[in-house]
Amino acid sequence: MLYPPIVTSLLETDLYKFTMWQALLHSHPGAQAEYAFVCRNQPQFPLSDLRAEVERELDHLCSLRFSDAELAYLRSLRFMKSDFVDFLEIFHFQRKFIQVSSDGERLQIVARGPLVHVMGFEIFVLYIVNGVYFRRFDQAPALAEGRRRLQAKIALLQELPQQGTHKHPFEFFDFGVRRRFSGPWQEEVVTTLAQAVPQYFKGTSNVHLAHKHGLTPIGTMAHEYLQAFQSFGVRLRDFQKAALEAWVQEYRGDLGVALTDVVGMDAFIADFDLYFAKLFDGLRHDSGDPLVWGEKALAHYAALRIDANSKRLVFSDGLDLPGALRLYRHFADRVQTGFGIGTNLSNDVGLTPLNVVMKLTACNGQPVAKLSDAQGKTLCQDHTFLAYLRQVFGHSA
Repeated sequence: MLYPPIVTSLLETDLYKFTMWQALLHSHPGAQAEYAFVCRNQPQFPLSDLRAEVERELDHLCSLRFSDAELAYLRSLRFMKSDFVDFLEIFHFQRKFIQVSSDGERLQIVARGPLVHVMGFEIFVLYIVNGVYFRRFDQAPALAEGRRRLQAKIALLQELPQQGTHKHPFEFFDFGVRRRFSGPWQEEVVTTLAQAVPQYFKGTSNVHLAHKHGLTPIGTMAHEYLQAFQSFGVRLRDFQKAALEAWVQEYRGDLGVALTDVVGMDAFIADFDLYFAKLFDGLRHDSGDPLVWGEKALAHYAALRIDANSKRLVFSDGLDLPGALRLYRHFADRVQTGFGIGTNLSNDVGLTPLNVVMKLTACNGQPVAKLSDAQGKTLCQDHTFLAYLRQVFGHSA
């Protein structure tokens, strides 16, 4: 069967890809990097079966360019700088920087080359793999179940009190591009939510959908941005402070939500002093117990004598809507909140989603790592470096 291409626009990626890309192009344009694809759960059939289809989709991806309208949209975002958009005008993905292979039943995808040429592959690779995987399933019953579940989510939101009983409003966003069931389904979910519950649904990380439907694009930074600074010549103990400082200098008050779990919340708080706490608008949770994390964040703001009501805690770790509402009720009288929901919006169709990632594994010839607050999320190919990183930050195995 002949399928249409999965990637139709280079704008169809997470906003934080553009924001990190700009910052790293300006600060470290010569960096070299390696990214590796991993599937963390067991698919229903071997992903190695998809190799030829993934190769064709990557060939197509590397033929695409940004359109004039897409570039104009990026220029309209006040935090996107003119020289970066000029770079995107001549940019295209180069096939020589990404290789696909198989090892038994495993699909192996590695992007290796200049950081500013390979970092953009991640999101496209993930939704390409999802796209070619899920189109092998019967579409009609999956979409029918997805629509039933989507209406149940909308009904749950419509049952919330019209007059808020908490100090701060409930707001959530779509973070679902990377593990979606399909592009058309994500678009249906996003547009349905925007029409049915605009008082709660406040945007999407999918820049193409934000542009197409007049929604707010959402996102700041991901783990790869901070991890890259482990290789940029600063003392390893200081890499988080160097990354945060570079972000502040790049965005001068825009995009002020910092990710906290590259080496764990405790190590992050030790670096997030009064200077950064005043400059950043809030923090994003992506691993570990969200209640424990949130209480640590509030205690840290209190110790610094900062009114947490002026800050925002964004939760984005495997959330569904009921879980987001529980967290909201717990924190909403003490701090502004936001909830990025991914797979449970864009791939909640009754099939088991793929838990796929494509992570930065090396930069400038050195290993990099994330020490997650959750089991199974720590990722590093060099166990010696991982042990050293744990020792430097006092992080237990």
